[in-house]
Formats: sequence, structure tokens, C-alpha cells
Amino acid sequence: MPVPLYKQAGVVLSSEQYPQYKIGRGTYSIPGHFHVYDWHQGSTLSIGNYCSIAFDTRIFLGGEHRTEWVTCYPFSALWQEGSGITGHPTTRGDVRIGNDVWIGFNATILSGVTIGDGAVIGANANVYQDVPPYTIVSGNPARPVKLRFPDPLIERLLAVAWWNWPEDRILAHLPLLLSENIEDFLEAAESQRGSL
Repeated sequence: MPVPLYKQAGVVLSSEQYPQYKIGRGTYSIPGHFHVYDWHQGSTLSIGNYCSIAFDTRIFLGGEHRTEWVTCYPFSALWQEGSGITGHPTTRGDVRIGNDVWIGFNATILSGVTIGDGAVIGANANVYQDVPPYTIVSGNPARPVKLRFPDPLIERLLAVAWWNWPEDRILAHLPLLLSENIEDFLEAAESQRGSL
């Protein structure tokens, strides 16, 4: 396993720390500042490999108020007399975060959202809809700002899926991974596709 350069910058998260969720290798966040709010309504969280999750990211797996009901107030959760009434609060489903996703400072991700590989979530974004691969979103509500790369490059990056490579292959490609030479990286990766 590669040796971390900055031990205080963040910690690699794991499914051992969060056994109820699936967290991919290399994904990191700031200790004590990665928050998952789970009301145990059947939703789950999966995060792909090599994601960067900034300070004070919040992920909600439910707890959503029923805006289509007469009242949004959760009587069934707070009053004994309402305890037999189900469906409030609710969840919109699982949260799925792809690989190589960067989630900025103070972002909020609501239940039922899928974030594609290579996406970037801007600081303070409130994400309540799916985010396509390699799309940068920001704002409240989060809206697409731009694609990180043109569609043909995105398709090739998704096909290469470097985040699934063995660590020794990733290490061998670090100079290209950590550069603006997207085409050079893709050519090198595609020429070795059969050697995975």
C-alpha cells in the first residue's frame, strides 16, 4: 500500500469504520467531519474508490419530511399517539457515489442521489438530483456548471476505469494521472488494457 505523505490531511475511510456502508479503497475525509445521517429506513450508502470528501460533508439517508402530506411535521416520530402511523419521515433511496469523486467543503447530499464517476461537487452545494459522470455541480440546489472534459474523453476515461486497477499499476501511472496530459494518460492506459 502506498505511504501517505500528509498524515494529518485526512484519513482513509473504510467499511471497517463504517460497517453498515460500502466505502471503496483510498477514499478519504477529515476525521470527525464526515457525517452520515441514517434514520434506518432501509437506505444505504456506497462510495467508490479514491474519492476526496472535504470537511463537513453531510449525507442524508432519509429523514425527509413529507411535503405532499397535509403537514410536514413528524408527529409519528415525536408523539407517542402518532407512533403507529408510518411513512414519515421518509427516504428517497440509496446514495451512490462513484469513483474519483471530489466533494467540496460543507456539501450536503440527500437520499436517493447517484453521483457519477469523476464528478465534482462544489463547496456548499445541496445535491438532491443525480450528477452525471465528470460533471461539476455547485449551488443550492446544485446545478451543472460544466463537464470536466469533452464527451469523447469522458467515455474513454470511464472505459479505462483506472480506479479499479491494482495499486502497482496506479503507482506506475502516477506521473500521467497527476497531470493535464489526458490524451497521453488514455493512450498509455488503453495500450495496456489487456494487462489488468
